[in-house]
Amino acid sequence: MKPHARSTAQGHAVKSTILFVALAVALAVSILVSAGAGQLGIPPQEVLGSLFHRVGLDALLQFFGVSGPPMPAHPAGDDTLWAIRFPRVAMAALVGAGLAVSGLLMQAVFGNPLAEPGIIGISSGAAVGAGLAIVFGLTLFGEWTTAVLAFLAGLAATFVVYAMSRADGKTEVVTLVLTGIAVNAIGGAGIALLTFLGDTQSREQIVFWQLGSLAGSRWSQVLVIAPVIAVGLIAAYVAAHKLDLLSLGERNARHLGVNVEALRITMIVVVALLVGAAVAFAGIISFVGLVIPHLMRMILGPAHLPLVTASALGGALLLTLADLAARTVVPMTDMPIGMLTALVGGPFFFWLLRRTRKRAGGWA
Repeated sequence: MKPHARSTAQGHAVKSTILFVALAVALAVSILVSAGAGQLGIPPQEVLGSLFHRVGLDALLQFFGVSGPPMPAHPAGDDTLWAIRFPRVAMAALVGAGLAVSGLLMQAVFGNPLAEPGIIGISSGAAVGAGLAIVFGLTLFGEWTTAVLAFLAGLAATFVVYAMSRADGKTEVVTLVLTGIAVNAIGGAGIALLTFLGDTQSREQIVFWQLGSLAGSRWSQVLVIAPVIAVGLIAAYVAAHKLDLLSLGERNARHLGVNVEALRITMIVVVALLVGAAVAFAGIISFVGLVIPHLMRMILGPAHLPLVTASALGGALLLTLADLAARTVVPMTDMPIGMLTALVGGPFFFWLLRRTRKRAGGWA
């Protein structure tokens, strides 16, 4: 390796390390603050003390003669953290990471920084599935019915879009986008019909579900979504090098040994799993998959291996902060988290459009 190339690589490595550490520290701080915020306020040091106590670190510190952080002073503080706050914070971090990484994969597959997961109909399909469960009171899977039907409907919509966009054994990106737009329109019509058919309570549930919320998150839900997000992240790491080659163009990628069609299929399935799982438990949360990957690409450049890590951390941080704002901006009110992300993502999207036009569609 030439000296200039070596120094450039070292510079990128240092930049990536600094960004990872900054995002990880910011995420840890946001988790402590978010877990302690609410009607029962718990200071961050007491939140940390509860964590240390549950995982046994306080006993280890005492063994070395060091006193750990204090436990929550309020009698109900520890139970509140572990029954309500921590599951919600964990769900926010997992959903944010999943949405951000899925957006990164979509941008890589489409070769466009404006691509995001909703473009292939996952969110609208999931909304129809959830609407069916809400309006008709379905109980096929007990308390999990709405989440399961949302997940399955989101996957079904994705496979419909993919199947209809194939021609001569290949998937045309433009056709895929246009088909996704059509499926989204049909999904929107289905949601409108279900809203019309439902009673007042059902309509309120559908509207609230479409706006996204992490209220009522439980450890059982976290245990379901965590393995799905983990599998998606592992798949993204494994495919990172091939995605780098795909960014050189389909023809060049094929010459370098990449099965472009298989890679595209695999990544679309991974995106469907990530977004389907996220939407099933949190509702529709927009713009996370657009904003975070693009910002990380602006900072780190086009290499996908560090981008997966940065996007996961950035998405987790953004949604944790958004959920904190949803619970604290208006006292005694739990605002829809999807509304907050849209308020941030909308202006960013307009800026991104202008920037993309000026750069003639080039990557950041």
